Amino acid sequence: MNYKIFLALFLTSFSINAQITEPQLDELVNNTLKTFNVPGIAVAIIKDGKIVVSKGYGIANIKTQKKVDGNTLFGIASNSKAFTASALAMLVDEKKINWDDKVVKYLPDFKMYNDYVTNEFTIRDLLTHRSGLGLGAGDLMIWPDGHDFTPKDIVKNIQYLKPVSGFRAQYDYDNLLYVIAGEVIEKVSGKSWCDYVDERILKPLQMNNSAASWNRLKDSTNTIAPHVPTDGKLEIIPRYKNSIFDAAAGIYASTNDLSKWVIAQLNKGKYGENQRLFSEKQHLEMWTPQTILPNRNNYPYKSNFKAYGLGWQLTDINGYLQVSHTGGLDGIVTQTIMFPEIQLGIIVLTNQQNGAAFNTISNTIKDSYLGLPYFNHLEYLSKGRKEQEDDADKVTAEVWETVSKNAAQNYIKKNASKLIGTYKDNWFGEVKISEKKGKLYFASSRSKRLVGEIFYYKNNSLAVKWNVRSFHADALINFDVDTNGTITHFKMDAISPMTDFSYDFQDLDFTRVN
Repeated sequence: MNYKIFLALFLTSFSINAQITEPQLDELVNNTLKTFNVPGIAVAIIKDGKIVVSKGYGIANIKTQKKVDGNTLFGIASNSKAFTASALAMLVDEKKINWDDKVVKYLPDFKMYNDYVTNEFTIRDLLTHRSGLGLGAGDLMIWPDGHDFTPKDIVKNIQYLKPVSGFRAQYDYDNLLYVIAGEVIEKVSGKSWCDYVDERILKPLQMNNSAASWNRLKDSTNTIAPHVPTDGKLEIIPRYKNSIFDAAAGIYASTNDLSKWVIAQLNKGKYGENQRLFSEKQHLEMWTPQTILPNRNNYPYKSNFKAYGLGWQLTDINGYLQVSHTGGLDGIVTQTIMFPEIQLGIIVLTNQQNGAAFNTISNTIKDSYLGLPYFNHLEYLSKGRKEQEDDADKVTAEVWETVSKNAAQNYIKKNASKLIGTYKDNWFGEVKISEKKGKLYFASSRSKRLVGEIFYYKNNSLAVKWNVRSFHADALINFDVDTNGTITHFKMDAISPMTDFSYDFQDLDFTRVN
């Protein structure tokens, strides 16, 4: 069917409370796959405690061509954060902890940049993105995969990350503190985060094919591969497997299994006839605003507030409470949405990292159930994404064009001896700038995949082009020199405005050690 004809039919088929039909959903998802170059998507709709749809579209792996179905496993990434919040809620129910207990009570080595913040930091603060640290601060200890950092390193090193705002003053999304929350769970329960989540959440809900971590999957044959568009071509990239990220983003699950989790959430923690994961009181606590977010444009919706609870994002869509979260790993992005007033749940899992794809699908579904006027989310979001990419391409093109123009100056060759050396950042450790066959290279000692050639950009700035092109995270080195022109100190910044925030180069501060 011609897509424009489909849209016309789709629009005219809506009455005031018309709900999307399965054929309409099929057409929507298949067009989303094509528009955003996503190989595979799984979608579930849950209504009134029952699974209306749970199915797959497209392929799980462009090499094997294996199809996606309702049991295909995806890394749900930061949708795992709600599991960590629920695990802590269960410990609160058991009176083993309180939300406002100080973290140092359980982790004496925990230390923030400011002593007052260290002593006042609570378990609640671990989950609410209001620490005062910047967006994704310290994420280079967990991202990209291939590093040798541990959760204990994060507990130790977070003290070196400088705040960008006052404690509890504003929202800035954080991953490291969820890793530390996992350490609290282990300390209090005597079980690893993975063991606790597997035993206390996944098994009771009969999420039998899922696991708290990739490394714990019993059967990985029906699992997606992560895909990233690189140099104009979609490619499979190495899967993130490091267990350091588990409490923040580790779970692998399918729409069939995640639907059970959503049903329990919509049922205020209850599952089965007389069984509960957590109390109704703790359910309410997790769905209560803790940190206020700027309520910026949410077009085409009208929203009166936006906040973060405990492991969940909270807002209203035209007067209806929306409880949701998204998640992203290299080559994977996911979304979970719930509307408790109408007992609606929506799950969208993808094996490519374009978030506009899941928003297109989830927005169209929720519009149909909320009885909202038809809006072409596919057209709107694809246009917005294209504009973002074009703007980012202009920025990066300018940098590399300048690099090319300045190459004739032979700056690298003339100054190699003054650039070569070992540099250290307090939390990230050492990096080396070295020469090989007349070229300079940047290499991290602890994050082995962060290796790339260095080029002269302009003034006191160099540009690093990472060997792994799927990172999409090339960076600038902005350096200081002594009277001899030798680099003594440098900081870094991402080149593209679309660089994933977990490449937090801006938080690095290197000093020469030799």
